[in-house]
Amino acid sequence: MRLSHQLSRSFYSRERPPPPSPGLTANHSSKNGQPSTLLWKSTPGPSLPKHSSGSTTSWFMRAVQHTPKAAKPARYTKDLCPLPSTRRPHVLASERLQCWIPLCGRESAVNPPSNLAPDNIRQITIVMGKSWEESTLAAYGSGLLNFHVYCDQKSIPEDQRAPASPVLIHAFISALAGAYSGSTIDNYVYGIRAWNLIHGVKWQMEVAELEALLRAAEKTTPATSRRKKRMDKPRDAAVYSCLTTAFYATARLGEFTVPNLKAFDPNTHVKPSDVRIEVNRNGLRSTVFHIPKTKTSPHGEDVSWSKQADGTDPEAALAHHMAINKPPADGHLFSYLKDSRFRPLTKTEFTRTVAEAARKAGLDPRQGHGIRIGSTLEYLLRGTPFEVMKVKGRWASDAFLIYLTKHAQILAPYMQAVPEVHECFIKLTMLHIRR
Repeated sequence: MRLSHQLSRSFYSRERPPPPSPGLTANHSSKNGQPSTLLWKSTPGPSLPKHSSGSTTSWFMRAVQHTPKAAKPARYTKDLCPLPSTRRPHVLASERLQCWIPLCGRESAVNPPSNLAPDNIRQITIVMGKSWEESTLAAYGSGLLNFHVYCDQKSIPEDQRAPASPVLIHAFISALAGAYSGSTIDNYVYGIRAWNLIHGVKWQMEVAELEALLRAAEKTTPATSRRKKRMDKPRDAAVYSCLTTAFYATARLGEFTVPNLKAFDPNTHVKPSDVRIEVNRNGLRSTVFHIPKTKTSPHGEDVSWSKQADGTDPEAALAHHMAINKPPADGHLFSYLKDSRFRPLTKTEFTRTVAEAARKAGLDPRQGHGIRIGSTLEYLLRGTPFEVMKVKGRWASDAFLIYLTKHAQILAPYMQAVPEVHECFIKLTMLHIRR
């Protein structure tokens, strides 16, 4: 679910600029309102040598070759000034991930592969740096600056900064917790991770531990850093509602999007009039979507979800989409306003928007079918029986199991050594499903 939470933050904060580069504690403030901890001064270090391209260089290599920016980097503030180092030249924030060279990176290798010149090794770093947008690199560069200032403050030697031990990263997060927002801390940590990846340094974090600490840091966000979540763009509201609905309904993405702008068919695609609320005998409420026609059922099928208790709640997302876009009852459910006209949400537009949000969150984009598979995994990890998930996900066979990860966590309750616990668990979970 970490992906869903980060995408949620990326969608909601899209109108906000990258966070500034704050200091490392919140107890001391400077005149400009930023925390003040470090008073080191440095002079700009030398830039990395620029490699000229010969006439035989391909158009691709010229396109990705690093070129100096016209803008000059601003002076470090007295509150956030790293110690001078030839490994960390004074460059723009967006250039730090490439130009700040770790001691143990591929460019510092003592015995590089034979027949590879330094320029060849450098080119790997340049190409890797193209994985992120300029704005993302700038935000990540702020995190990298904070990390090295923290390491300077704690006298952490170069060889311990990359690869950084989990303890060092955890200590860095803990120093920021309570002073900055969870999204800022996330950006800083993923900036350090990107720096490691770009320079071929192994990222040694345990995912579960890191995510737990980041969640804890989110809860300690100071009240002054909390902002009301916004998603004012009609397209973003529609895409996020579609994403949460497809995920919690364990639906195929194509069932809630259209192939192209002219392909909407009220006899095939979901409309607002196809949505209803059902309450069972125990008072549990579900939102049901009738899909008029599916790949496996020409007469249509129903999918559903229930309200969730976090920022990925599909009920809140759908209500927000309906309030922002007000799609007509006989139109596409996730149509949105553009130039005062309703536009059905295409699969291409959905995929492009989610991929953009994923990149801003420092994540790898996922394929559309990954939503349904990820939903199945999430429900199984919650303890939902396999047979129940086959029905909810409308899987015709057990083939979906080959896509799942975290098998040990899913199967753990079934493998208990205590007979009483195992028997009780089986009675509760291995339900008979009538077809």
